[in-house]
Amino acid sequence: MKKLKQTPATDAVTALILSVFRFNNALLRSGDQLVAPLGLTSARWQVLGAVVSAERPQPVAWLARDLGANRQNVQRIVNDLEAAGLVGFETNPHHRRAQLVVLTGKGREVFAAAMHLQIPWADRLCADIPVKDIEAAHEVVTMLQRRLDQAENGDEVFPPERSARRPPAR
Repeated sequence: MKKLKQTPATDAVTALILSVFRFNNALLRSGDQLVAPLGLTSARWQVLGAVVSAERPQPVAWLARDLGANRQNVQRIVNDLEAAGLVGFETNPHHRRAQLVVLTGKGREVFAAAMHLQIPWADRLCADIPVKDIEAAHEVVTMLQRRLDQAENGDEVFPPERSARRPPAR
């Protein structure tokens, strides 16, 4: 197999990906610590956030899609949240088996408490980082995510592989 030459952009995106993996792990650990007193984990908090941010009650499959997560994992977390009294289920008029996930009063209180903890935590995390740098990082990650989503959906957005490129016509 012919070894492909890496470009500076390839090296930069690889370093970014590795940093994002490490950041994600650190973020989950920190989030777990932040919301543990509320009986939450980062995963439960994330699913509660998806329920809160939905315009209307949604089935688990839709929540999983919005989170970019595995449906079975989200179902397990929703079941845990229901057992804790933070969410409940309503009948879905469009699908008998796919019940709609709804926040309970207790769920609203716990989510609000988590967000109350999150604001000063986020302020400390981004202290002394210019907002424009945070916005630029967000933009790059969003563009890369969009490309991955499009490729996953069969809408190939990547340029052809370097080995498949033809030399310019003369």
